[in-house]
Amino acid sequence: MTAPLPFLGDLPEEVAEKVRSGYEALAACRVCPRFCGVDRLSGETGTCRTGLLAKVAAANLHFGEEPCLTGTRGSGTVFFSGCNLACDFCQNFPLSQLGQGQEKTPKEIAEIFLKLESRGAHNINLVTPSHVVPQILHALALARKDGLTAPVVYNSNGYDEPAMLRLLEGFVDIYLPDMKYASDIVALRHSKAPGYGERNRAAVREMARQVGPLSLDASGLARRGLLIRHLLLPGGLSGFSEVAGFIREELGRETAVSFMGQYFPTHRALRIPALARRITQDEYDRGLRILFSEGLVEGYVQEFEGEDEGLFPASSEPEEPEEKECQKEMTFATS
Repeated sequence: MTAPLPFLGDLPEEVAEKVRSGYEALAACRVCPRFCGVDRLSGETGTCRTGLLAKVAAANLHFGEEPCLTGTRGSGTVFFSGCNLACDFCQNFPLSQLGQGQEKTPKEIAEIFLKLESRGAHNINLVTPSHVVPQILHALALARKDGLTAPVVYNSNGYDEPAMLRLLEGFVDIYLPDMKYASDIVALRHSKAPGYGERNRAAVREMARQVGPLSLDASGLARRGLLIRHLLLPGGLSGFSEVAGFIREELGRETAVSFMGQYFPTHRALRIPALARRITQDEYDRGLRILFSEGLVEGYVQEFEGEDEGLFPASSEPEEPEEKECQKEMTFATS
């Protein structure tokens, strides 16, 4: 028997209806493109390892995001535990795959948002939100009712369900999705994500429909719009040429792209030869040529961080590094 929906309080009826629709999607879960069908209202869990309550792993002012998000006072990042992907190279795997974090009610999450804003955060940055959209929507509705005004950033892996994104319309100001892969085969192999390519593109189309191109204020801070991230993988595994072509042809050259060269092997990637090295200078330069040949000059280019000595032998079983920070600091140069 499915558990009853959570109490919504005195939200405006139009907002309450959106929140109810989100929670109803948890009953036979269809919150993300996996449509795994587990009853999360009753506490069952699927790939994301998350039941009714969202888990928060960390919340703080973060200064390693793109300049239009970080500004001078930092981005108010809220890291959610669990994930609907299982990336071999996940930099945040203790949170996404090992479940570090604490369950929080929507009211408690709303209080986190408000506290970050009171500390001066330029925005509220929702990191890994795809599997907890109903809970986030409820928390945002409560925080808005209590005075939240900071722009909201939806910072996702791009494996998002368009129906859930539509519920967020009017609550999210800036969409910051990954476009990780062009190839479904590579996505399945290294992120366990069936049909990632088209599902990712459908999600990004919906994001673009809602918020349009990235818009900055007079001080260079993002106020609204779409900023797409792409992380180059070794050996061209991310398929950037195809991804960039999609962005130009379907979204337009005005679409902002964050071109990322920070890849480093961690987690299971240390034991996978194709992933057990950083990208090379040649791979980085080729990615830049693709970016600019497609006319994608809006956004950010991350500086090349250098090569390493190559592959870790599979038999060496290197120890996974201890990760004390939620996200590797990133350095960007404006394009």
